[in-house]
Amino acid sequence: MDAADLDRQARTLSGCIPPLLVSRLLEIGHSEEVEAQARRGEWFCARAWAQLLSDRGRQAEALEVLSPYVATGWWSAAWTQAELLESWGRSEEAIALALPYASTGGPPLEYFARLLARHGRTDEAVTRLSAGIEDRLLAAALVDIAEGAGWDEDVAALLAARIPDQHRCDNPWCCHGLDPDDAIGLLATIRERQGRVDEAIALLRTRYITSVNNRDQLADLLARHGRIEELRAYAVTDRLGHAAQRLAEALEERGDLEGAIAVYRQSGGSQDFRRHGMVRLAELLARHGRGGEAVDLMRVLAEAHNGDDWILHTWSNLCLAQGRPEDGLAHLDALAAARGGEEDWDLYWIRLPPLIAARDGVDAAVAQACFHPEGSTSYAAPHIAELLVGAGRPEDAVAVLERHAPKNSNELAGHLIDLGRVSDAVALLQQRDSELVSPVRTGSFFSDPPF
Repeated sequence: MDAADLDRQARTLSGCIPPLLVSRLLEIGHSEEVEAQARRGEWFCARAWAQLLSDRGRQAEALEVLSPYVATGWWSAAWTQAELLESWGRSEEAIALALPYASTGGPPLEYFARLLARHGRTDEAVTRLSAGIEDRLLAAALVDIAEGAGWDEDVAALLAARIPDQHRCDNPWCCHGLDPDDAIGLLATIRERQGRVDEAIALLRTRYITSVNNRDQLADLLARHGRIEELRAYAVTDRLGHAAQRLAEALEERGDLEGAIAVYRQSGGSQDFRRHGMVRLAELLARHGRGGEAVDLMRVLAEAHNGDDWILHTWSNLCLAQGRPEDGLAHLDALAAARGGEEDWDLYWIRLPPLIAARDGVDAAVAQACFHPEGSTSYAAPHIAELLVGAGRPEDAVAVLERHAPKNSNELAGHLIDLGRVSDAVALLQQRDSELVSPVRTGSFFSDPPF
């Protein structure tokens, strides 16, 4: 066992028993297999078995399971052991274990600093994180730890120094480390919790990049403080549409359903937002018992964006929820005809579980799937197997997937486990591919080249 191979298991979930299947083994009573594999170098088995021993009060045995993994110097193993030690009230041992890794920065330093803060050593945590303020991960941890500890103004000053008067990044690779927009967002967080909401709003209005992961911090702040009219005005100017989405959510939370519907129906923003907005509107209508309107809305959207798979998925699920699989199939067929009559598998399979099986039964759905030109491929097999399992036919699902082994190995192994063929499942999962083992990452994603 070595750190590079363990890291590869954790990153790729290949050549090992992945977490979901470890959980399944435990759920159906194969704890002895998990224990045996934990002692043979299966990291996810070791992690789960150590936690199970901990839950049973067998602390020494839990540490024994993790010991060879921690001995490799791999951070994830040390982190897992430190978390167990802390949960047992042995915080000083956890701190001592994590300390050597903190010097590498990034996630180990973030964890170590938060651990220190949880156990009365906030000043030390702030000092360590302040030295790494250029890393967004560490800067965010610093802002969290400073709350209620008397460090807000000191941290605010560090962040303000990272905000130039003129320059704003226009892409994630512009500035190294903590970019100005990130610093603005973190400083606004401090100002908001200090009760200086107007200052926070003014700061957030200076950002260049306004949304992260489809959420807009300014929109969320305005909604939190009930400043609906300001949010409404902001939504008009936000070209990404995320402020409009938050406005609709806020109105729905207040019971103003018609107001939320009106927000989504308004034109404006990018074409991409208008499309996403209509899907959100359909979901809103369905949540409030207006499924027929939702289906009609999605039909129009599907026609306007024929071949957009996520829209067709939403359409299919809505038709099924409304008990209208026939309508869904008829419209999907019409859309396919409009595209020339030929349909790749990535669009065709949308019909299978929710529509064809609901209308005609599983056998008919499987037969139609097999008749498709791509129905015998490895990427079609999991969809067909899902149909068979749903009909209580796991042996048939295994037969379909075995034709393409070792591809789809996780899906096949899961069904083998359910059938009691644990040794076959483990052997399949532990087949190693030819991927080269890359060096273990020790730094932060935001500070390592090319970032």
